[in-house]
Amino acid sequence: MSIQTKLFINGEWLDGEGSIAVIDPSDESTIAEVSLAGEAQCDAAISAAHAAFAPWAATAPRYRAEILRRAYEIMVTEADQIATLISRENGKVLSDAKGEVLFAAEFFRWFSEETSRTPGDFRKSPSGDKRILVTHQPIGVSLLITPWNFPAAMATRKIAPALAAGCTVILKPASETPLTAIYIVDVLQRAGVPAGVVNYILPIKTGAMVSRILHDPRVRNLSFTGSTEVGRILIRESADLVLRTSMELGGNAPFLILDDANIEEAVKVVLLAKMRNGGAACTAANRILVDRKIAKEFTAKFVDVMSNFKMAPGLTEGAQLGASVSLRERDKIAEMVDGAATAGAEIHIGGKAHEGKGAFYPPTVLTVKEDNPILSQEVFGPVAPIVLFDTDEDAIRIANSTEFGLISYVCSENLGRAIRVAEALESGMVSINRGVISDPAAPFGGVKQSGLGREGGFDGIHEFLETKYIGVEI
Repeated sequence: MSIQTKLFINGEWLDGEGSIAVIDPSDESTIAEVSLAGEAQCDAAISAAHAAFAPWAATAPRYRAEILRRAYEIMVTEADQIATLISRENGKVLSDAKGEVLFAAEFFRWFSEETSRTPGDFRKSPSGDKRILVTHQPIGVSLLITPWNFPAAMATRKIAPALAAGCTVILKPASETPLTAIYIVDVLQRAGVPAGVVNYILPIKTGAMVSRILHDPRVRNLSFTGSTEVGRILIRESADLVLRTSMELGGNAPFLILDDANIEEAVKVVLLAKMRNGGAACTAANRILVDRKIAKEFTAKFVDVMSNFKMAPGLTEGAQLGASVSLRERDKIAEMVDGAATAGAEIHIGGKAHEGKGAFYPPTVLTVKEDNPILSQEVFGPVAPIVLFDTDEDAIRIANSTEFGLISYVCSENLGRAIRVAEALESGMVSINRGVISDPAAPFGGVKQSGLGREGGFDGIHEFLETKYIGVEI
């Protein structure tokens, strides 16, 4: 596979100022050295995006739609190559990587279809003295910052609606996984995106360079996916020029298993919600709340399934759990589990970091009290803390006792009961009897400190549009 390693600015692949190694976390080998952007390259990306904005915003919606559709087709055709690249730089198993590629491509397809469907409004005012005309216009140059856990899907989920709306973008991926972002940009170039519409940078000093970009008046929008801690900083940075911000931040998802749940099905659903992507997802089940009456049976069956997970390098045939993205990330997981054990957790399986090369952490199941510190942290790994409860009210109280509110899960054979519980949960999304509900056609986002705004659906494109009211004398 030929791997591009340069910056992409104004339609050209350019060298930067120095480079950084991209590491395969499964064997700690170097995959490639990628270029880093200094002030000159970051300023050039802003200039390119700004110059391209007006012409791009003026293009016909169908023109933008066809480019996004071609990008979708290229990604699907090259899914195996992209998945291999993701697995190498991220560590996830190939099956998860392939699933991510197809999911990521769907954002190009969905927003290609939404491009020409931006709604407007034309009506008589209540007083009858004028006509009210409401239209939507692209907001302008947008900085897109994406994380390492879904390097393809998080990029396309931002790029696609931005381009559909008529915005130009500067993409800044995580330094752990820049190669996938570069591949996505290459796909868009081949799909026909004009020069300057999509730019890719990897700054030398991330904090300083991002601040510099956010304080340039030519930049009007920020879309960020990452931790709540970093999100708070970026919101403060964005306040100086009153930028529009979309924030998809941390999660601490509760998974409620009510006493009438089908235990066999609950195990399957929890397994998917917990172990998809090796647990490295803001939507991953982080706190598994089980009714005390069924806890013993559920725990035994869940532990049995988790014990049989095959942990191996992501490209190994049959691997179900790959490496964490880095040794640092693996060590964070280990520290959280050690802290939980010190606080009295009962460890059923796992609980010790892999000895030897590679950033591996084994499937881990533990039973904890509701005040255990691991329940207040987002564990980006294959760790499943189980908490027992006695009533639905207790489960809801425990579930809501967090600053986060991205997604919650409920398992119950009684749909009415499940919906009542879902309505009481403080989260932007609730999944009932399913392990995954993310969909390009649905609004994705949280409440409380899990973020601002939504991605996916029409909500996703609306984050890149300004509403304009025009009063018309007739």
